[in-house]
Amino acid sequence: MKIDVDDALWLVRGKRDRLSKEIPEWEELRDAAYRLKLYSNSHLPELLEQFETQATANGAIVHWAKDADEYRNIIGGLLKDHGVSLFVKSKSMLSEECHLVPYLKNLGIETVETDLGERIIQLMGSRPSHIVLPAIHIKRQEVGKLFEKEMGTEPGNCDPTYLTHAARRNLRNYFLNADAGMTGANFAVASTGEVVVCTNEGNADLGTSVPKLQIAAFGIDKIVPDRESLGVFTRLLARTATGQPVTTYTTHYSAPREGSEFHIIMVDNGRSRILADKDHFRLLNCLRCGGCMNTCPVYRRTGGYSYSYFIPGPIGVNLGMASNPEAHKKDLSACSLCQSCAGVCPVKMDLADQIYLWRQHFHSSVPKRILSDGMLAVMGGPSRLKATLAVGHPAMKALKACGFQWGKGRDFPDIANPLEHE
Repeated sequence: MKIDVDDALWLVRGKRDRLSKEIPEWEELRDAAYRLKLYSNSHLPELLEQFETQATANGAIVHWAKDADEYRNIIGGLLKDHGVSLFVKSKSMLSEECHLVPYLKNLGIETVETDLGERIIQLMGSRPSHIVLPAIHIKRQEVGKLFEKEMGTEPGNCDPTYLTHAARRNLRNYFLNADAGMTGANFAVASTGEVVVCTNEGNADLGTSVPKLQIAAFGIDKIVPDRESLGVFTRLLARTATGQPVTTYTTHYSAPREGSEFHIIMVDNGRSRILADKDHFRLLNCLRCGGCMNTCPVYRRTGGYSYSYFIPGPIGVNLGMASNPEAHKKDLSACSLCQSCAGVCPVKMDLADQIYLWRQHFHSSVPKRILSDGMLAVMGGPSRLKATLAVGHPAMKALKACGFQWGKGRDFPDIANPLEHE
């Protein structure tokens, strides 16, 4: 049976629904998470200073980065000072946000993504299409051909278990020989100075177990007050993101191993500016679970590459606008305002309402009128819709056959043939 991106993501959404119904206090947890994020963001300076104090007492070295340039320069400086030539890292959307890997490549430092999905994307020279499932759009046959070329796997063998074992063997050499390892962070606990990383593959632990230099970098919005607060978020995160009760590995990094260094980088890069926005400050509540993407009818059918910002889906539309409105305002149309994202968000963000607010500022009346008139022209009655479908069905088939650009990176949609429903 063929499973496309829409089906796969809806399957994850279904798992999330089933697991959430097994917890009687699910909605109370969401309410608590919402309040905790509001507290954290309204007490951000105090919590960040508390985290720095505790992390320093644990033996970590804490750095502050105001923007992407400082983030890259701090990491580049640490790697050069330690003579690093091979660098392994676990999945981090912050590194995508700040374009870390191209920067390190220019410094002559080989950087290897160790998350399986991210590694596939890296070998393909592409970018993630989902923040949790970065290679969800790539078929296993494509992965088989890629691994045959890059890892010498058996020609034509695209069995997922076989390919996973091949990737494991390949990555193990990088883990054992890396000069430095880096993680992002799902959470940073202010009261203990701990960086918490949630993975299903254990790659973060492997990547930081051998090298003498360990780096953890995260946006300042990842801060949570204490471990009790952390427990609320970890109960929500995996259930919403992947339909699991908990991730396979939830690791707390606090102190360097004997004979090694542990550096922590806290990054602003526009987050303070978002916090000061009275209409959109709640964007800092986001846990980066991807739940809004798994449920969004627009994202599921168009894929991540249809969006101009590096994070797609409902949260990506909002974050893109908060980052650079003029560059990303076209993404505002990629929302039906169905509110499905708000229904699944573990911290109850009103993403569709915020997109609506952005539209009021950046959609002029002329494009709106053109769009409305155009929709009326093609859907203003059964006969008009039928005529549109009669033209659209063969046109879409022809575009699909000739490899139309819009169809790259996703399954090209089919238009219903009206003649089949006579």
